[in-house]
Amino acid sequence: MASYTSRANRTKIRYANTYRLEPHNRFLDYLVRNKAQVILTNKLQEAKYDGVSSPSLCASISEEILKAVKELDFDRYKYVVWVLIVEKAHQAMKVASRWVWDVQRDTWVSAKCETETFIALALVMACYYE
Repeated sequence: MASYTSRANRTKIRYANTYRLEPHNRFLDYLVRNKAQVILTNKLQEAKYDGVSSPSLCASISEEILKAVKELDFDRYKYVVWVLIVEKAHQAMKVASRWVWDVQRDTWVSAKCETETFIALALVMACYYE
């Protein structure tokens, strides 16, 4: 009998659907762009290109940008932050990506930092999550 009562106490609470399709705090692209630009500039303005340390530098910058975006507290969004550092060697470069995208609610911003030896690009994708 004791197992029956403990099971009854563990019933899952069900909440009614709000049917709300818009966030209370919308994603403001200019705020995110400014944050990403400041982080890129502060981290990279005095740096020189180094192919060995670039992957870890990209990871730390993307984590810092993600943390800054989350602190802005936009509700109902999931984020993907992508940072790329490319050495300037007089070459052409094309970058492409594909997403399943809701053009009404999903959005993205980019920030760029250019020095004498490299170009850094940060992309922040904000995907609306119901």
